[in-house]
Order: sequence, then structure tokens, then C-alpha cells
Amino acid sequence: MGRKRRTRSAASTAILEYGYILLGSALIALAFNLFLLPNKVASGGVSGISTILKSLLGWEPAYVQWAFNIPLFIAGVLLLGKQFGIKTLVGTIFLPFVVFLSKDMEPATNNALLGSLFGGIGVGLGLGIVFRGKASTGGTDLAAQIVHKYTGISLGLCVALIDGLIVLTSALVFSLEAGMYALIGLYVTSKTIDLIQVGFGRSKMALIVTKQEEAVREGIFKSIDRGVTKLQGTGGFTDDERPVLMCVVEQTEFTKLKQLVRDLDPAAFVIVADAAEVLGEGFNRA
Repeated sequence: MGRKRRTRSAASTAILEYGYILLGSALIALAFNLFLLPNKVASGGVSGISTILKSLLGWEPAYVQWAFNIPLFIAGVLLLGKQFGIKTLVGTIFLPFVVFLSKDMEPATNNALLGSLFGGIGVGLGLGIVFRGKASTGGTDLAAQIVHKYTGISLGLCVALIDGLIVLTSALVFSLEAGMYALIGLYVTSKTIDLIQVGFGRSKMALIVTKQEEAVREGIFKSIDRGVTKLQGTGGFTDDERPVLMCVVEQTEFTKLKQLVRDLDPAAFVIVADAAEVLGEGFNRA
């Protein structure tokens, strides 16, 4: 019975992940055709290359994307191993397919700034969803990983160099202004991916150094209903050992925590930092 339940659970997870890949790829393709391509915003990646070649040579973007993505996927498997798997292949093939199906859709806007902003949001949203499916859409990300492996250049720098070269090419082919819009789209895409990956919520982590440790700890338990982790710290000047309480609260609870500590120990030393993603009881589970 346990084995059957695990099998069903694994199957459900796989179906969900493939659903993420298909949905995310479709969103990227629609953002490309509705916002980026009609405004000649080549904000990096194979889609940016296809935008440039569409303008220069009239080549169909979907064909260009297949022509780059499939060989890059094969090269990735041969040079980097089989860790990409069938899911990345699905994204690699399905994204240009939706680009081809939606190629005759009317542009959502002919304003380049709006195109770069909303195109960047759409691409970032789609990529974030694909990443949740534990896959990628291939393209220049695979090229960056290959360059990283054989040159030792950091992966982040490889991605930046490849995307930067595409943006620079768009500035030369179209105009300097078009290159600037491409940079805006690239930036918005990266920020949207971060937002999808870590979620919209923001929590606060507080490190509390106090001589009223028991009172503060009990106050947090009873008044805010949050857990506390007790750490051991040593004063850098006095070399005295003292407890440090670590507590994570939702944004809406932070003011209450701050007032509680102030009331119980006005001399407490408190360090507060943003916690982009918190997993566990009382917070996200996945």
C-alpha cells in the first residue's frame, strides 16, 4: 500500500512539473509575440537572436529558435551530461512551437517601453514557472554552462556576456534606444524570476541580544505565537557569553515584535533582516 501511494505521488508530481513546463513555455512564447518581437526588443537569449534575424533576414523566429535550441540541447547532453533530461527537451521544443502557433496574433502594444516592461514580466513569469517544474527552456543558458565548464569563467558572468552580446547586437542592428529597451526587458525578466521563485511574501528575521532572555522568549511565544531559536553568542569586547534569540515573523507581525522587545528590555540589541523565503511550520511548506 505504501509503495502504491508513493508511486501515485511521484506520478502526480511528474504531471504537475510537466504542466509547469508547458504553461511557462506558453507564457514566454506569448510574451515574445505580443510584446517583444513587434517592438524589436531583443532582451537576450535565443528569442533575442531570433528577433534580430527576423529583422535582418526575415527568418521565422520559431524556426530560428528550434535551429539554435535543439543543437544546444544535444551539445549540452554530450558535453555536460544527461542531467537536463526529457523535461528540458520538452521546454526546448514546445516554446518555439507556441511561438509558431501564435505568430499571427496582433501585438498588445506598439510602444517599445511598454513592450520591454510587459514582455520582460511575461518572460520572467514563464521562466519562473518552468524552473518550478525543475527544467529550463535551454537556449543560451546551455551555451553559458558549456562555456563555464571549458573556460572556468563563472556561470553568472557567462550568462551576462552572452546576453550582453545579444543586447549590443540589437543596439547595432536596430538603434541605441532599442538596445536600452532590451536592457530594461532583461532586468525586468530577472526580477520577475526572483519574485516567482521566492514568492510575494516577505518575512523578517530578528536576532535579539538581551539580558531578559526568558521574558522576551516567553513574550514571543505567548503574544506573537512564533517559535524562537536560542543561539549562543560571545561579546567581542567583553568576551562574555550571552544568549542570542533568533525569531522569524511575518511582515505584519514585525511591529508587534519590536514593541514587545522594547517593553521587556529597552537595552536589548536587535538586528533585523529581510527573509525572502521561509520554509517550515507556520510558513511555506514548499
